[in-house]
Amino acid sequence: MSTQSTDLSEGKSDVLSEQTYAEIDQWLKKYPPEQKKSAVMAALRIAQDENKGYLTTDIISAIAKYLAIPAIEVQEVATFYSMYEHNPVGKHKICVCTNISCMLNGSEHILDYIYERLGIKPGETTKDGKFTLKEVECLGACVGAPMLQVGKEYHEYLTPEKVDALLSRLD
Repeated sequence: MSTQSTDLSEGKSDVLSEQTYAEIDQWLKKYPPEQKKSAVMAALRIAQDENKGYLTTDIISAIAKYLAIPAIEVQEVATFYSMYEHNPVGKHKICVCTNISCMLNGSEHILDYIYERLGIKPGETTKDGKFTLKEVECLGACVGAPMLQVGKEYHEYLTPEKVDALLSRLD
């Protein structure tokens, strides 16, 4: 076993699963051993996925301990980026881009349409826990505006009809 793995095993907590630690270890291999904090974004994403889509203070602390960095540094990253959640989310998180390209191409109309269709505003989750609606600044797909993201999938050139088709496919 390498020195890096031995050092990391000392920082494990029972808050995260062995599978999560194994996935984080794969990211750590991409960076020099003294730059473990370079894997903080990947570690947050992996842990969030394991925890049904959101992070807790205990998870953030466990990641900090494992990467051997102050918890505040992990917290700063987790609160800066919009892809990290700090409260439970629905089974499907719908992120609607409302930055300039999407706005100019009708994202506000799409956001309003989803609100009318699901009965939730950005930041809310449907009563059945199926959908969470989120307004985000930019998803980096300006050419396909207006667009949204559900899970890891992008949906571009949105119309109300395309939104209806998408929502009907989500279980």
